[in-house]
Amino acid sequence: MTLEEKDQLYMQRCIDLAALAGVNASPNPMVGSVIVYNNEIIGEGYHQYFGGPHAEVNALNSITEQDQIHISKSTIYVSLEPCSHTGKTPPCLDLILKNKFKRVVIGCKDPNPLVSGRSIDKLKEAKIDVTFGVKEKECIQLNKRFFTYQIKKRPYVILKWAQTKDGFIDKNRDEDNQEERKVNWISNPDTQSLVHYWRSKEQAILVGWKTIEHDNPSLTVREVKGLNPLRIIIDSNLNMPKESKVFTDGDKTIIINKIKNEEIGNVSFIKLSQITSQSILNCLYELEISSVFIEGGSGTLQHFILDGLWDEARIIQGNMKFEDGIKAPKINGIPSKTYSFSNNQLFHYFK
Repeated sequence: MTLEEKDQLYMQRCIDLAALAGVNASPNPMVGSVIVYNNEIIGEGYHQYFGGPHAEVNALNSITEQDQIHISKSTIYVSLEPCSHTGKTPPCLDLILKNKFKRVVIGCKDPNPLVSGRSIDKLKEAKIDVTFGVKEKECIQLNKRFFTYQIKKRPYVILKWAQTKDGFIDKNRDEDNQEERKVNWISNPDTQSLVHYWRSKEQAILVGWKTIEHDNPSLTVREVKGLNPLRIIIDSNLNMPKESKVFTDGDKTIIINKIKNEEIGNVSFIKLSQITSQSILNCLYELEISSVFIEGGSGTLQHFILDGLWDEARIIQGNMKFEDGIKAPKINGIPSKTYSFSNNQLFHYFK
């Protein structure tokens, strides 16, 4: 096996380790690290949760006492450029320099301007052999949320909705007719579980207040293992029913509105003078939210589409027809992926 092939192999291990953290690392990136001596891994680790030790620290801490003597003759692989500034933890660059690694292999640069390229320069200044850009595309893809947050100064935005074969997202709701006010499921239970899995991968979930009024959803990941996303509700004039689950179940919820700033139990009210797609994302950026899953309603989704403030759209098409009702949002272009899942059609767009 050539050195290049070995680098690819060990970097893939870094990527696989990094992915184990998932949303737990947010708003920090997912990072994995592997330490190799004499073609054997003697240490490995990943950044497990926000505020916790970084990947390089965990990799070093995993090395057995008998292998400590090999560190200065080893290669350390890391999927993202080591940090060179003090945040919640000390700089990993200092740790690498202190341990005098023979070689450092890096997947991709850190887009954070406090780091980007600086660690690589300092490693070279210290006469350490540095290889950069191994599986670079894969490393960037792994942290697409972090890169978007750092470069575009907003969260990574995923739009999701379910629509009928004839293009409706919901029936018209009659306020006086309880039968018509009930939730109209378009997708099937298996697909609904898939949506809960999708939710578990993002930091926040966002809907408009009409979705809460009509469906009274929990907006949780109760059908899969994982963390519930932070719930964001757009409710300009605070019209939501106070008996809604988002007020009563104890999970953290933020209400974006034009009336007040206030904390009441599990609910935080954040006042914005103007509520637009951009102002909402600016607010989430300030809250250090690096990804948001937007589920509705149709008007909310269409605003983000028209403003061009989205990165992915996941559309579930069921088998029924409503013939009339609330039209589903529209995205121009052809889906990047189309596939079947549990007798539903899924259309996946990338902007």
